[in-house]
Amino acid sequence: MSYRIVADTSCDISQELEEKLRVLLVSFKIAIEGVEYVDDENLDLNVFIEAMKASKNPIRTSCPSPYDYLEKLNECEEDKIIIVTISELLSGSNNAAVIAREEYLREHPDKQVYIVNSKTASAGQLSLILKIDEIMKEEISFEAQIEKIEEAVGNNETFFILENLDNLIKNGRIKKATGLVATALNIRPIMKPDKNGDIEIHEINRGFKKSLLKLAKELGSLADNLEERILVISHAEGLEKAQMLADKVKELHNFKDILIVHTKGLATGYADMGGIIVGF
Repeated sequence: MSYRIVADTSCDISQELEEKLRVLLVSFKIAIEGVEYVDDENLDLNVFIEAMKASKNPIRTSCPSPYDYLEKLNECEEDKIIIVTISELLSGSNNAAVIAREEYLREHPDKQVYIVNSKTASAGQLSLILKIDEIMKEEISFEAQIEKIEEAVGNNETFFILENLDNLIKNGRIKKATGLVATALNIRPIMKPDKNGDIEIHEINRGFKKSLLKLAKELGSLADNLEERILVISHAEGLEKAQMLADKVKELHNFKDILIVHTKGLATGYADMGGIIVGF
């Protein structure tokens, strides 16, 4: 295989897929009440979740450093390397990757390294990684591959529904007054990244299940060529909901495949218990 994909741990890739696609992961760090948790394979999600529940304060996240990225780049023997980061509007991970790339290419001028601002996170980022893996297998020039990757970024879709808006409120991702009103009225909006990768409300519904079923029905009108797309469903301790969504989608649409994965630490920190994110 002449290419390698490097990604930050916003992407919610499962260990099985990580090994199958040979993805190198660069970890976020999350602090709760002064205790730092590294978002890697050693993270005990149960301990992390209990700490998050017990805290009234927002989580504090720190993105991978340039050194973290450089360390992974130095593990790559392949000539072509694609780095896939969380939306640059949500984190400094993309900027850290840019600095690492410049340093790496000074030592390895013969390598080709491209950084992809996914403009999304979680299931949306994993969906994009799956598309990138297919593109990189095509026997076309690196420039043509990059062009197709950027087209895939533009065509990639992400939506999410949260059972609890507290963490988004605490971390300033939505306005406190808006979040409190939504919680009081049992409003569970369908949200998504805008074209730049920032968060916006797609549709407002009362009740999580109603939003979930509405999203399942709408998927067919939100993108073309579903039969060529893989639907990724990330859940934060919400497997039953994820399976219900997958079953409903199978009834209504003809996706190439549907994958269900658990959120990693970063997405769990923002999605909170019961949150569902989809990417395709």
